[in-house]
Amino acid sequence: MLIGIAQINPSVGDIDKNISLILEYLKKGKTEYDLDTIIFPELMLTGYPPEDLLYRPAFHKKINNALDTIVKNSKNINLILGYPRMSDGHLYNSCAFICNENLITSYDKMELPNYGVFDEARYFNPGTKACVVKLCEIKTGLTICEDIWSTTPCAMALESGAELIININASPFHINKHSERKKVLYQRNKETGLAILYANLTGGQDELVFDGGSMLIDSNGSLAMEAPLFTEGLFIVDLIKNKESKLSSTTALQLKNEQSGEEIIYKALVMAVRDYVNKNGFKGVVIGLSGGIDSALVTCIAVEALGINNVEVILMPSRYTAKISIEDSITLAKNLNIKHQSISIENPFKSFIDLLDTNFNNTTVDTTEENIQARCRGIILMALSNKTQRLVLATGNKSEMAVGYATLYGDMVGGFAPLKDVSKLLVYRLAKWKNRNAEIIPERIISRPPTAELKDNQMDEDSLPPYDVLDPILERYIELDQSPQQIVESGFARDDVNRVTCLVDHSEYKRRQAAPGVKISKRAFGRERRYPITSGYSEE
Repeated sequence: MLIGIAQINPSVGDIDKNISLILEYLKKGKTEYDLDTIIFPELMLTGYPPEDLLYRPAFHKKINNALDTIVKNSKNINLILGYPRMSDGHLYNSCAFICNENLITSYDKMELPNYGVFDEARYFNPGTKACVVKLCEIKTGLTICEDIWSTTPCAMALESGAELIININASPFHINKHSERKKVLYQRNKETGLAILYANLTGGQDELVFDGGSMLIDSNGSLAMEAPLFTEGLFIVDLIKNKESKLSSTTALQLKNEQSGEEIIYKALVMAVRDYVNKNGFKGVVIGLSGGIDSALVTCIAVEALGINNVEVILMPSRYTAKISIEDSITLAKNLNIKHQSISIENPFKSFIDLLDTNFNNTTVDTTEENIQARCRGIILMALSNKTQRLVLATGNKSEMAVGYATLYGDMVGGFAPLKDVSKLLVYRLAKWKNRNAEIIPERIISRPPTAELKDNQMDEDSLPPYDVLDPILERYIELDQSPQQIVESGFARDDVNRVTCLVDHSEYKRRQAAPGVKISKRAFGRERRYPITSGYSEE
């Protein structure tokens, strides 16, 4: 049986576009491969996650019309397709089995995730029954995403006579997620003895990015096929059932995901930027290029995502900007062959200081004056964005966002923050990976101590612990939910731990006003880590 896994990139809410994509893959599957079956991802009709669009009655009318269109185009082929199904006033996250111009049946997802970025219990009712259909004489149990992480749905399918499990997914990426999925599939295979065909979508959606990595675990527990990460396409599996009803694949396609960790993360960031910019209709991006490593890495990501003609960088030097920062910024722009220009903030900065002279009388210079500089830059970037319809990419990283080492309405300005979930130490790793074959990012940018350059001789370590101390503390406190005492007991100085955790707790108000950014960790700021802004709780 020839099965095609449509590892594709739907657009949330754009049902017409998603129909066109489905029909394109249907035609390709029929004419180029003569497929028996095509599998589409979870909630393919609407994109994932549709969120409160699911509350709109007109949305469901469009879904039903779309489903009718797809059914009419399913002659001589089987389809497995994810969609939201309304029945008797109840909504289900469902998987349709469509065969030869007929919607034969639907399976309703049993396990509704309600943690992290997921809140499916807000919208859907859980299914209660297994669904086993015949695909070319192979009895196939249908499951959806989270179902495979529980023993019950697969066990119910096995009891109902299944010889194969198909699991359609909208499973977002985080570091090591693909390995975690494999472990789960191997475990379900070991428990049931069944082959498992796992189909995942790809593409970026707001803070989420989906990595694909569709695969087949055969009846013997071997990885028989693995589609590439962050790649759209139709990936073919040729399933054969032997005399013992064991399923294996003769497909020559054996794509193994053996990239380095840095390469996988970089691809995730590139896809997230590309889809956020393009799906929201921007004409490109504009970036403030400081001569530091964060803006340099964001620029590299943007160029790979959007092309050299869709990226413009702006140098905005002040009285505190080092000559090497300007030189290195220009070198990077030339290495990437992108448009760049320099707009000094000295005059607007001086004007603001003069304007506020009376108000600031008898006060000492402090971070207020530093923040004015950052806000001058923010005004320039937003003005250029308004005029050119290009999105400003914010360049702050997770370490800075965690401790509030950023200026509201200044360097936090932007519509999307590619590094929002990328720690400073990981920024360095990614920059070095980018330079693995040639020096794109000037070496001085990587090797010089990080500085905001908002006053003379300023270094990040004037305000923060060294990043090789800061980042591990942040990881333990934010991603692992360890208490300050646990972190101290793991070997960190109590003063550093108390200082860092206090900064994290007191910076929530800033993070709520930050641009969205792609999730790559197990606990990203934004929709995944939710803490109150106003809180009297403290933890020592």
